[in-house]
Amino acid sequence: QVQLVESGGGLVQAGGSLRLSCAASGRTLHSYSMGWFRQVPGKEREFVAAMSWGGTSTYYEDAVKGRFIISRDNTKNTVYLQMNSLKPEDTAAYYCAARYTYSPATTYRSRYEYDNWGQGTQVTVSS
Repeated sequence: QVQLVESGGGLVQAGGSLRLSCAASGRTLHSYSMGWFRQVPGKEREFVAAMSWGGTSTYYEDAVKGRFIISRDNTKNTVYLQMNSLKPEDTAAYYCAARYTYSPATTYRSRYEYDNWGQGTQVTVSS
């Protein structure tokens, strides 16, 4: 199993930016497809972005396309989520997730497809 720790959350005004980091330990992230999800109280955890372990494939939820960018640095065992043009509706706890896969180009968009999760980091966007 790989352990994941998110950081970089905080309070930001609408229109601002944040970069979330997800640092892995225990195993290298090589061969792990990565995802970012978010959750607000009382709602289900929803998909935000995903990247294959080869880095060649990405996928974004429609509401964040053009504003968020997922990236990874396998040498640092870290995945990032750059969030630009933030909106109040982006307020949520953000979680990174990892899934071991033999496919370097596959992304996963369902939370049920991931079996490694971080503890989350809170992002609050004020209007």
